Amino acid sequence: MMQVTPVSPAQAVRPDSELAFSPILIGEIELSEALPTFSAFDEHGTQVYCSARCLVRLHTQPLGLVDLSFENGELPPGNYLSSIWQHLGQRINEHLQEDGLPAITQLSIDGLSSPQTPKCLQEREAFLQRSPFVSVVLSTRDRPERLARCLRALLAQQYPTYEVIVVDNAPTTPATAEFIQQTYSQEARIRYVREDRPGLSWGRNRGIMEARGEIVAFTDDDVVVDAHWLSELAMGFEAAENVACVTSMLLPLELQTQAQLWLEEFGGFSKGFRRRIFDRKSGGEDIPLYPFTAGRFGTGGGMAFTAVFLREEGNFDPALGNGTPSGAGEDLVAFFHVIARGYRLVYTPGSLLYHEHHRDYAKLRRQLYCYGSSVTAYLTKIILNNPLLFFRIALLIPQGLFFILSAKSAKNQKKSTSFPAELNSLERQGMLHGPFLYLKGRWKMRSLRTR
Repeated sequence: MMQVTPVSPAQAVRPDSELAFSPILIGEIELSEALPTFSAFDEHGTQVYCSARCLVRLHTQPLGLVDLSFENGELPPGNYLSSIWQHLGQRINEHLQEDGLPAITQLSIDGLSSPQTPKCLQEREAFLQRSPFVSVVLSTRDRPERLARCLRALLAQQYPTYEVIVVDNAPTTPATAEFIQQTYSQEARIRYVREDRPGLSWGRNRGIMEARGEIVAFTDDDVVVDAHWLSELAMGFEAAENVACVTSMLLPLELQTQAQLWLEEFGGFSKGFRRRIFDRKSGGEDIPLYPFTAGRFGTGGGMAFTAVFLREEGNFDPALGNGTPSGAGEDLVAFFHVIARGYRLVYTPGSLLYHEHHRDYAKLRRQLYCYGSSVTAYLTKIILNNPLLFFRIALLIPQGLFFILSAKSAKNQKKSTSFPAELNSLERQGMLHGPFLYLKGRWKMRSLRTR
């Protein structure tokens, strides 16, 4: 088998452009309430931020992002109203129309009041009266501090019937078990299980075995879920007929370093601010290489499947995902199989999470290498399952090369001039190594099963 040289963090050299980076404040603006004033100062009175990136919401629904600049250390609503209206005015009126409310011509710092409950909130409340029981699977390993933050947000969900299954995946210390016992022993919604086989797919598969819900949702310990995450995720299964999977929008929890901003320029985890429905025949008209570019459907940090589909699918491939040689890709296989088997997949931005990106450049290098390897590892997996797919994929190679290499492709348009060429190179190296890494992962998986 081909020998693959791993990407070592020790080889990372900090790019010069990283030294001049100024942190960006992450904020939220709910247009139905009085608009907030943002401060560029931290609790010690030191100015930290020169700019802000704010999520604009209306009736809790995400509409878009706006980038704003601080003046004199403060950003009052009067200074950013025009920017919101310029960038999102059309989208605001579209949402008002969907809710049966009159259009507006300007915003007010006091917010957009309504004499009646908006239609979108009425629909959510009606759904919650008959909501299905959901199992949330959270696989974690030796990160009790992040787990604590994630669980606080999960327990604050505006959803009536759910459980959280914490899977302690091949722990090296008893810290996670002790934390759950000390903090949540009386919390009926949290269940602790241990899975000694290392790897995210093994952890998630153990969670599926334990799950009692008709919907099984997945998230990670490095995210903070919005209060309506579970409601919007479950509602997505009623967006169309025959829906087997619903995916979420992930935004950055912070942009404190250049590496975190580069991940956003690379593509981040957000797939847009409009709900999309994908199936065999439609949904991917603007997506190159559809449906093989499964990363455009969502991300593993925020996704849910019907329990029926997971039983049919046979769970996640333990030869893929975090903790395997390919580093990721188990979610891509699941997304592709949803489409290939005739089901529908719904991406719903109202199901919102915030993800804590890696702060340091060395980890970003490794991450983008794994993103590259996961793509071709996933393609290798589905070709081995169905060899006839090789000919379909081979016909798309010229288009795929343009998508990967061209600065004009949808994949690369967001990258700034400071985006390191090394990161592009690492992603492509990962793509070259991905098939061999997947085969190595299969060999390791078989050895583990034998033991």
